[in-house]
Amino acid sequence: MPPAHPFDTSYLRDGDDEDKLKEECGIFGVVNLADASNFVALGLHALQHRGQEAGGIVSHDPAMGFQSARRFGYVRDNFTSQKVMETLPGELAIGHVRYSTSGSKGPTAIRDVQPFFGEFAMGGAAIAHNGNITNANALRRELIERGSIFQSSSDSECIIHLMARSLQRNIPERMEDALRRVEGAFSVVAMTRTKLIGVRDPLGVRPLVLGKIGDGWALSSETCALDIIGAEFVREIEPGEMVVITSKGVESHFPFRRVAPRFCIFEHVYFSRPDSILGGRSVYETREAIGRELAKESPVDADLVCPVPDSGTPAAIGYSLESGIPYAMGIIRNQYMGRTFIEPTEQIRNMGVRLKLNVNRALIKGKRVILVDDSVVRGTTSRKIKEMILDAGAAEVHFRIASPPTAWPCFYGVDTPQREKLLAATMSEDEMRDHLQVDSLKFISLDGLYRAVGEAGGRNAKCPQYCDACFSGEYPVTPADQIDQGFEMKPAAE
Repeated sequence: MPPAHPFDTSYLRDGDDEDKLKEECGIFGVVNLADASNFVALGLHALQHRGQEAGGIVSHDPAMGFQSARRFGYVRDNFTSQKVMETLPGELAIGHVRYSTSGSKGPTAIRDVQPFFGEFAMGGAAIAHNGNITNANALRRELIERGSIFQSSSDSECIIHLMARSLQRNIPERMEDALRRVEGAFSVVAMTRTKLIGVRDPLGVRPLVLGKIGDGWALSSETCALDIIGAEFVREIEPGEMVVITSKGVESHFPFRRVAPRFCIFEHVYFSRPDSILGGRSVYETREAIGRELAKESPVDADLVCPVPDSGTPAAIGYSLESGIPYAMGIIRNQYMGRTFIEPTEQIRNMGVRLKLNVNRALIKGKRVILVDDSVVRGTTSRKIKEMILDAGAAEVHFRIASPPTAWPCFYGVDTPQREKLLAATMSEDEMRDHLQVDSLKFISLDGLYRAVGEAGGRNAKCPQYCDACFSGEYPVTPADQIDQGFEMKPAAE
């Protein structure tokens, strides 16, 4: 039965959460380390927040060649098994955790789980891709017409086929050749028999960092995954840079035409772990600064500032510090929440948010409460949390959102609902307040967000410093495939 309201997700099976943007993927690789796959498993565990559907690891050992393992579910449930890890020997390995931002929606097919592997005339190569290719449909049609046989429905497989058709003499050069044909966002970790390769697209939309551990090297989506293996954070891979790492060290060059970078600003707001470093800034401190900006822009008389856990916590602390209103854990998260062990009957599904979050009633009763969350997508979770707060006896509920209204879908590697299902695409801020039935609702301004991430002058409208398409509708790379399917871009400013 279809939902009664376009933003009602009560019909979803328990465990599905369409009221949060899902980060696309996490990638990790190491070279010149004994039992490399074990380090990759640890790195992927730290990147689990970037993809929780499935994961895979490919390793290389001179005696056994390339070996791979791909599994559904969490890293901890698959790649902590000695039996599995013994099948992945060698001093070189890469890995990937995923959500289905492209390819099959709904149940993931094992053939879509990365890393992907290809055998070329000069040897094998495996590739793990974070991001989305915006011209993948056109590339796929072209490649199939020329005889390529695809094994998956993932856009990332296009890169392997483009490499196979390249006439360049070695695998790094073939990868360069392939990526020059690709449009969109990509951070790539790849491996040959002896090399670990990392590449970022010219805009640097998706993150990639370099670490050093003993005589070995690591590439990772985030610095928090370097910490878990005891690696030293060396630097970020620059936008448009390719690094080729062997036992001899790191070689770097820039195969793409230089352009002004446009890193994804939502990495600062929500996607990255708060203990990671982005652009030389602590993600935690940036989120606290977002809360401070929000308090300056949208003050309100209240008794408590409460985060919507866990992603709203640093911003709530910042709001409290700036406003002087006490911070409190008014909502407690069940840390052991996975998919419910109870058959998801309609009654259980309707419990929804209560399975994951519970209100601290003694604290909330009679209080005017400011709830700080990172974003509002469909608004369903926000509405249910508001109802829980009022049921606990709150006198008032005020929402403060640590990002601007999400009014446009992301086509660069984030699983975003269709535009008509985004609350901010169809309602003004006042209409959203009335829809959520709260006393007030305020989002941080786009300029305020830019100030919080270190741009003192706010957003440069002529040349934005970040990719903020989900807020502004200004896409730095034309989403060609989506336009072919009828997506309408925001009209250019006159």
